[in-house]
Amino acid sequence: QVLLVESGGGLVQGGGSLRLSCAASGRTFSNYHMGWFRQAPGKEREFVAAISRSGGSTYYADSVKGRFTISRDNAKNAVYLQMNSLKPEDTAVYYCASGRKLLGYAPQVRDEYAYWGQGAQVTVSS
Repeated sequence: QVLLVESGGGLVQGGGSLRLSCAASGRTFSNYHMGWFRQAPGKEREFVAAISRSGGSTYYADSVKGRFTISRDNAKNAVYLQMNSLKPEDTAVYYCASGRKLLGYAPQVRDEYAYWGQGAQVTVSS
């Protein structure tokens, strides 16, 4: 059984930083790309960042480029999202996701991810 568990969410003032972690188990972690998505109240779940199997390639939504950094540690079966210069519009539930199949890159669409964590709330105050 594949399990993804996020941690590190919370309340932060605008301009502050948070680091999300996602611990994975149940499959060979290094075989799959990983992604972070988020969903704000009343909105669709949207792509935030993704990282390839090796960690050599990363991808970001335009809205977070230059502020967020995705990374992974295949030895620890973990993926991270460092979020700096946070804005109120970054407020959402953040989900970690694991890839559906072995690929050499990391897609930005939800259908390419087979397993999802339970989500971590991030709230940015103005």
